[in-house]
Amino acid sequence: MATDTPDHIRRNRGAWDTWATEYEEAGRGNWAQDEPSWGQWSVPESTLRMFPDEVSGLDTIELGCGTAYVSSWLARRGARAVGIDNSTAQLANARRFQAEFGLSFPLIHGDAEQTPFADESFDLAISEYGASIWCDPYRWIPEAARLLRPGGRLVFLCNGAFLMCCLPDVPAGAAGDRLVRPYIGMHRFEWSDDDSVEFHLGHGVMHRLLRDSGFVVDELIEVEIPEGAHSRHVYVPDQWARQWPAEEVWKAHRITGGT
Repeated sequence: MATDTPDHIRRNRGAWDTWATEYEEAGRGNWAQDEPSWGQWSVPESTLRMFPDEVSGLDTIELGCGTAYVSSWLARRGARAVGIDNSTAQLANARRFQAEFGLSFPLIHGDAEQTPFADESFDLAISEYGASIWCDPYRWIPEAARLLRPGGRLVFLCNGAFLMCCLPDVPAGAAGDRLVRPYIGMHRFEWSDDDSVEFHLGHGVMHRLLRDSGFVVDELIEVEIPEGAHSRHVYVPDQWARQWPAEEVWKAHRITGGT
């Protein structure tokens, strides 16, 4: 990695090297399922349509791949998948799953804000709670634009902007029915109970950033959770997510190299 690595990249690397064991079994479970499902409530691919209708033959990159189960779903469907992640421990689990499930594709230890790949190397860039929340959008989204060919697609799932305004900065704090932080100006989030750093933008700001980076926004999905679904994360109760969107999906395609 570059010697000028931002502090949030270093801090999140340390956090995820520590948390990797907690996510190992969930990663294995996702590797084991053939039909993709997304987010904390396992919304089916048939509902969110995160993937293009046909991925066979596409060059794809998963930005902040973690255990790389998204890349495994793409590779099984014939894509030339690549995953990049900040955490060596997460990538060690991903490589273990590659051996366990008999599926091989490149896994790169690196920073999704400044990747080692050439311009216009990929047809699809995708992130589910990877770069989409753990990298600075003012850095990783222009980088995704650089990596994509004209017409290439960017798809990412992240926490809903409204959720972030209702989430208190206290250990194990859960979202409530009151706004506890500003929507205007939201960007960098730091928490009182760990050293990690997250990034979230309001919808207008995110739309403008995507446009200025050379994307056309195709769709914004404010995710509705399936009936009977449950999240294992205490910070957003199921009942909260049945009233307000706790997750959102952005879909865009690249038309230029940005500004």
